[in-house]
Amino acid sequence: MPKKRKSAARAAPRAAPRAAPATLRPRFDTAAVVEVLNRILEMELAGAVRYTHYSLMVYGCNRMPIITWLRAQAQESMLHAQQAGEYVTHLGAHPSLGIGPLLETEQHEIEDILRESLAHERATFALYEKLRGMVEGKSVMLEEYCRQMLMTEESHQGEVDKMLRRPGDIGQFHAD
Repeated sequence: MPKKRKSAARAAPRAAPRAAPATLRPRFDTAAVVEVLNRILEMELAGAVRYTHYSLMVYGCNRMPIITWLRAQAQESMLHAQQAGEYVTHLGAHPSLGIGPLLETEQHEIEDILRESLAHERATFALYEKLRGMVEGKSVMLEEYCRQMLMTEESHQGEVDKMLRRPGDIGQFHAD
């Protein structure tokens, strides 16, 4: 004989939804962190556009290795933008559709392109430093993300610095 089902009125009450475990609750100002992540996203998107544009404006006998490097930087900037966007959505927010500043100086000598690139890398580095300060000791995931990106951006700055040096110059590049 089939068992009788209890009526809805007699069913045990449902438990209230559980709060997120403490490890999942942010210990930082989520809105402020998302704002900086979105600014990073915008700067990295601008970097992808910049490096792509620069690669189109290189002429001369050394064009091929230079455009290969610039296009690799564009692809890496796009990857970095995607990573920042993933962290924005991880925090339950909406990624920006904006793009960082795009300065067209009409200066397309390799040295000018590299100086603009270095300025852009430094501005982006500052945003990663700001984010790290906001999450340090509060989110291992975001702190490690910042450390990785700071290492990458610092490495880029070093490479651009070396490219701006004159043959034989050992010291760091200093703008005139």
